[in-house]
Amino acid sequence: MRNNRWLIGLLLSLLALNGAAATSFDHSIWNKLLNAHVYSINGGVATVVDYQGLSGDRDQLMTYREALSKVRRSEFDSWTVNEQKAFLINAYNAWTVELILSAWPELESIKDLGGLFTSPWRKEFVPLLGETRSLDDIEHGLLRASGRYNDPRIHFAVNCASIGCPALRAEAYTGERLDQQLNEQVDLFLRDRSRNRVEDSAINLSPIFKWYREDFEKGWLGYQRLEDFLLEKADALQLSEPMKTKLRNGKVEIDFLNYDWNLNKK
Repeated sequence: MRNNRWLIGLLLSLLALNGAAATSFDHSIWNKLLNAHVYSINGGVATVVDYQGLSGDRDQLMTYREALSKVRRSEFDSWTVNEQKAFLINAYNAWTVELILSAWPELESIKDLGGLFTSPWRKEFVPLLGETRSLDDIEHGLLRASGRYNDPRIHFAVNCASIGCPALRAEAYTGERLDQQLNEQVDLFLRDRSRNRVEDSAINLSPIFKWYREDFEKGWLGYQRLEDFLLEKADALQLSEPMKTKLRNGKVEIDFLNYDWNLNKK
């Protein structure tokens, strides 16, 4: 009887392990592409992308994108929240790279792929989770919508192929390491003085904080104000004690810098 209970326990453990393995998506192809073609600059706070090199590995990118497209919505919904977020962030970035490669090297900005009344982010060319989607749909319809994730750190992970954008990370996001990866992305971006800096009595931030301010004020980790988020990241911003006191009391002017839409090419 005791042996039977032991065997049953072993079988249940093996089934649990198999079930856990089935919930994870293999991002290794994307990881290798990023390792090979993304380069750190400016002391590691930013990156540039070797699109020419990626164009030579486009077949591998296609293999990865095809694997992403095969995931069913029911399978996606069975994953952990972090696995879902990692999947969507990687998908957004992979298809953004594909969009750039579709016109490479005849472009200087992702905006060149749009027109007077069209946006590259609204182009429906991404087969994902049973629908043909746009990049906007992935970011705003899946990652940001409905409060499913309520995680403003995604703005430092999705990459719009522009110099002004937070760096494209040189590795794939994964569910098991996602919190660490996102926290690192936030700190790196805030340490980039070309995008965020303190000058006199004002804090000058990337316009990302203007465009998506509401996402930083929805209660993530208890933050109800953008100022609270900035105080949490005071070390990355190199805020002095007097500046932190003023920010805590809402007495700091927050200005927004210009955004550089030039391609983040190597």
